Amino acid sequence: MKTIVIDPVTRIEGHAKITIRLDDDDQVAETAFHVTQVRGFEKFCEGRPYYEMPSITARICGICPISHLLASAKACDAIMSVRIPPAAARLREALHCGQIAQSHALSFFHLSAPDLILGFDSAPERRNIFGVLEDHPDMARDGVALRKFGQQVIEGLARERIHPSWIVPGGVNAPLDPAVRERILRGLPEAKAIAARTLAFFKGVVDTFPDEIAFFGNTPTMYAGLVDAGGGLQLYDGSVRFVGADGKVAVAAMPAEEYDRFIGEATLRYSYLKAPYFKPLGYPEGIYRVGPLARLNVATHCGTPQADVEFFEYHQRFGPVVQSSFHFHYARLVEIVYALERLEALMDTPNILDTHVRARAEVNALEGVGIAEAPRGLLIHHYKVNESGAITWANLIIATGHNNLAINRSVDQVARHFIHERKLQEGVLNRVSAVVRAYDPCLSCSTHADGSYPLEISLIDADGRLLDTAHT
Repeated sequence: MKTIVIDPVTRIEGHAKITIRLDDDDQVAETAFHVTQVRGFEKFCEGRPYYEMPSITARICGICPISHLLASAKACDAIMSVRIPPAAARLREALHCGQIAQSHALSFFHLSAPDLILGFDSAPERRNIFGVLEDHPDMARDGVALRKFGQQVIEGLARERIHPSWIVPGGVNAPLDPAVRERILRGLPEAKAIAARTLAFFKGVVDTFPDEIAFFGNTPTMYAGLVDAGGGLQLYDGSVRFVGADGKVAVAAMPAEEYDRFIGEATLRYSYLKAPYFKPLGYPEGIYRVGPLARLNVATHCGTPQADVEFFEYHQRFGPVVQSSFHFHYARLVEIVYALERLEALMDTPNILDTHVRARAEVNALEGVGIAEAPRGLLIHHYKVNESGAITWANLIIATGHNNLAINRSVDQVARHFIHERKLQEGVLNRVSAVVRAYDPCLSCSTHADGSYPLEISLIDADGRLLDTAHT
């Protein structure tokens, strides 16, 4: 048996590798996606006051700290048993819209565009953002500008661009500055124009990737995402809906505090990343996906004008339930349109400048769960505290974790389709990595439990022969 190792998987956040084992006929026998880092936040948060948790857990990631701030603050709101002021809820959501725009722009323009624009088989030394800048300078500049706008929204609202302390239990710690509101509104037309022309470009080229559409994780799974009471797309609030591969609703509105009735967590011997699954189907059959692809599958509409136009065209082209993980890219662009339109609507709400933006209370419940949609999918923070408000237990289920089983299945499908020659082409291995990039995994976010990961240790001699393995 031969082994192919892709180490590291490039153009993703964090550290991972892929192992592909070939049989004696050089056909793919098995594959594995390994997350090779561990962070441990679930353990070292114990003993900290609950009200510190948003600031602590935001340090999990420098790309999507806002997502952790939101989920953590919502868990703390539940511990305090408060309903935050309406203006605070809108400001939190507005901040999240900026986060979605900048993170999706990073994923599409900087990490995936080199494959989509230059080609999966293009020279690897050029297959990066600098190659995009050389061949398509206008698109590269658009990517920089759109990400910059999203970051400026975060900085304007929260006073800091990375790891802001503005989101707090009970709301936010300062009202919106009218000058910041005007700056955001002035910047929105150009941001929306960039989103529109990028989406138009991608719609024009998407059909030139038939093999990638057919084999980049094109497999039936369940999907999960937040929706409002009418089934509309939600990024900050709402209830979790699960739908099956046939589009039928399996769980219409899962309350945050009941997530463990529907979501179980398994461990894999070859990865530090937990493997959540849909409990009613069991492990490993209960594979589900989260993130842009899933959100557009579970929602019935977006709820903003142009995003709804794009939503219905997307489903008209690819069906009521879009299965291929290649279409994460398309869905990501539709969500940018939605986030910008929603941000504009929020900035125009009558009470957005209200000064009452924080509710204050002590510990009124010994447990709290907060759920928000990170750019990559559902993010769950679950805390237990003692009477003094100190954390006694924490569980974090990260978007990339929800997708773990689906990523593994996608890697396997891509490898089995594209690897069929004794001489491997670099572009083939790039496609194996690219299906991981389609999920836009955030691996630094994803590994936090302590002492619960079964690991495989391999003993290999100087000639590369496997001598022994052990499991711990």
